[in-house]
Amino acid sequence: MYVQELDPVAGSLGLSALVAALPLVLVLVLLGGVRTKAHLAGLIGLAAAALVAVLAYGMPVGQTLSGAAQGALFGLFPILWIVVNALWVYRMTVRTRHFDILRRSFGRLSDDPRIQALVVAFCFGALLEALAGFGAPVAICSVMLVALGFEPVRAAVVALVANTAPVAFGAMGTPVVTLAQVTGLPLETVSSVVGRQTPLLALVVPLLLVALVDGRRGLRETWAPALVCGLAFAVAQFLASNHVSAQLADIGAALAGAGALVAVPRARRPAAEPVRAAVLTGARSEDLDVADPRREVARAYAPYALIVVIFSVAQLPAVKDLLAKATRTFDWPFLDVANPDGEPVGGNVFSLPLVATGGTLVLLAGLCTAVVLGVHARDAAREWGATVHELRFAILTVTSVLALAYVMNLSGQAATIGHFVAAAGAGLAFLSPVLGWFGVAVTGSDTSANALFGALQVTAARESGLPPELLAAANSSGGVLGKMISPQNLTIACAAVGLAGREGDLLRKVLPWSIGLLLVMCLIVVGQSSPVLEWMLP
Repeated sequence: MYVQELDPVAGSLGLSALVAALPLVLVLVLLGGVRTKAHLAGLIGLAAAALVAVLAYGMPVGQTLSGAAQGALFGLFPILWIVVNALWVYRMTVRTRHFDILRRSFGRLSDDPRIQALVVAFCFGALLEALAGFGAPVAICSVMLVALGFEPVRAAVVALVANTAPVAFGAMGTPVVTLAQVTGLPLETVSSVVGRQTPLLALVVPLLLVALVDGRRGLRETWAPALVCGLAFAVAQFLASNHVSAQLADIGAALAGAGALVAVPRARRPAAEPVRAAVLTGARSEDLDVADPRREVARAYAPYALIVVIFSVAQLPAVKDLLAKATRTFDWPFLDVANPDGEPVGGNVFSLPLVATGGTLVLLAGLCTAVVLGVHARDAAREWGATVHELRFAILTVTSVLALAYVMNLSGQAATIGHFVAAAGAGLAFLSPVLGWFGVAVTGSDTSANALFGALQVTAARESGLPPELLAAANSSGGVLGKMISPQNLTIACAAVGLAGREGDLLRKVLPWSIGLLLVMCLIVVGQSSPVLEWMLP
């Protein structure tokens, strides 16, 4: 048995924390300073974490490798299993041109560019985040806005800022699923607390978007539709994350936000020509005037309806119990780890939910989508393979980062850093979202930031007397605000709208909003850690 030690370096917690932090610092420097490719930075960080575990913490080589293998497997299944199948569904809609039909459908909802920004960037962007994540919403929504006539820089900024509120539940809940796994907290608890933080952002972001599109005039003339949209989104995200399923939180929120927006009479009124002339300075795509048959419009919406139905059925008690029977739980080989108190850690046992996992349910929805859209089995299989190929570097990045996180958690490195950080005391509640924000800003992924810092946040919370689920959730909720300034997302946005090399211009435009919203989230978490907003927690 390997027993974790908190201060293996010269018996000093401070020196041990400094050594334990080396893998994280190395990854962040490689990504943010040297601009190394994410998958290479992950692999180098994993090697550093393994060396620290063996040389500084005395963890046996076999157990170190076994822990890394468990982390890599978790990265593949269920995390990347969800992402691959979700992106596969999207690729099939593009192949059959039903995505273009969907885009034209959105364009016909309103000719007001401020409303179009809400429909495309906020609502549809959230739907894309729910299905794919990993930069897809920014790329796709930026292109759609340019096609509607938005100037490229404005389109990119709107897409980046909109990609905040849904991120924590993106890719069918991948970030919160990862957070629950690395912290050992129940998924329902983590989802519930995150669902009482990020919906508050949803109340603000739509108002911010109409202001970004048309300044004070936009806010003055369209504040009502923006507020209704944000409120519906927030309520749906809260209800789904707390009472239904983390995987359905963004899908339900996106559909509720779009439905509420369309229901507001002011949102359907034609925009005044001065507004359109001031905002739509780009070239409008000619195919927006193509009339699509109602049957094809219904088929374009079908994949998202199928996902909602399948996930909803899977949450029924009888079905949920049936699916759970396929879960396999077993002792992980060559791993026998105890915490400093001598108690076995959860990593010794591994659960493999073969059917009761989001990825398998999305796969089923994808098979149904192929039938509905008329995609031949051979073509559907080819698209699935192409999806894996497209994500090959993301797959390597996620598996290496999860392997790194598992090595740090199992060896005791994360616990050492957590005990050291706990010295911040009450200030930890304010700093917790900042750590998540920094992690996402560097890695470009809320999933990766949760894997890196989730266990650290929980350890620090327990040492300082704060609720561990609060700081774990704060890591993810703060992280969503780092998404818009991550080099990965900035590059994706620039490439999508033909602004290659102008990442710095975009950064200067979105950085103030990222920091401002982060401050709001920090104050929310501080309030929830005190009697002021403690009533908000489950």
